[in-house]
Amino acid sequence: MDKKQLHHLWTKVRPIKPYYFLAAFLVSGVVCFVALRHNNQTMVKLRNDVYAADQSNGNVQAALQTLQSYVVSHMNTGLSTGTNVYPPIQLKYTYDRLQQAAIQSTQSNSQIYTDAQHYCEQQDSTDFSGRNRVPCIEQYVESHGGTKPATIPTALYEFDFVAAKWSPDLAGWSLVATVLFFVLFIATSILDYWFKNRVD
Repeated sequence: MDKKQLHHLWTKVRPIKPYYFLAAFLVSGVVCFVALRHNNQTMVKLRNDVYAADQSNGNVQAALQTLQSYVVSHMNTGLSTGTNVYPPIQLKYTYDRLQQAAIQSTQSNSQIYTDAQHYCEQQDSTDFSGRNRVPCIEQYVESHGGTKPATIPTALYEFDFVAAKWSPDLAGWSLVATVLFFVLFIATSILDYWFKNRVD
């Protein structure tokens, strides 16, 4: 390509100044930052709704579903365990209620076993070894609704959700624009420098 053709091409490219793309990069970067922050603040509000529902024994399931739906479809909203030992969402009040129910169940069982022992002693007061009382006690407990103390599954009160790596919202598209404008700024800066050295 001779200097005349280069000069003609340069006159077409020259109006596209690199600082236009730099300015657009900075603006879209600020928009991206604000949008990502908004995503995070919305997640915190939804998480607080879950905690409030947990404390008041409200509809925890609905609040959790709303939170999960938001987190998995928006960037910068992560609630995953990662390197932490404990899951990020622990429903303390749900756990306390489940634990209380288990304690009450154990206390109820304890009373049933005591009643069974008294009942079976009266049935066969001559059996000092207690060998024949064991089947009697087992039968009594079973017939009176005795159960083993329930273990509390962690899935009922511990949760973590993984945020989207990219989301088609303001944060996602402004991130794409920021990267694009940065690439265009670098490309036009290189072209500008190259044309100036070749044409001059």
